[in-house]
Amino acid sequence: MNGHTRYTTAAADALTVALAAHTAPQWHHLALCAQTDPDAFFPEPGESAEPAKRVCRGCDVRPACLTYALEHNESHGVWGGLSAPERRRLVARPVPLPIPLPRKADPGEVAA
Repeated sequence: MNGHTRYTTAAADALTVALAAHTAPQWHHLALCAQTDPDAFFPEPGESAEPAKRVCRGCDVRPACLTYALEHNESHGVWGGLSAPERRRLVARPVPLPIPLPRKADPGEVAA
C-alpha cells in the first residue's frame, strides 16, 4: 500500500462516516454515492474521476451535494459531480451579476 492509497482510503472512510453521522446533511440518504463504493469518489492521483462523475450525473441530490462541498471547502474527492480541481476553478471564477450595476456618472456629465 502506498501513501496515496492510505490517504484515499482515509478520505473514503471519512465520507462514509460523514454520510452515516447524525449531523449528516438531510439529503445524504438519497445520494447514489451512499450506495456505491466510496473509493470511486476519491481516485488516486492520475486515475480518472469519471466513474464517480457518472454516478453523480444520475443522482437527484447532485446540486445539494455540490453546494455542501463548496460551503464546507471539501478539498478532496468528487462531490456534486465535480472533482476538487474543478470545484476550485468554479469558486475562483467571477460570477456575473444577474442585473447590470448602475454606472457612475461621469464628472463632466450633466444629470438629466
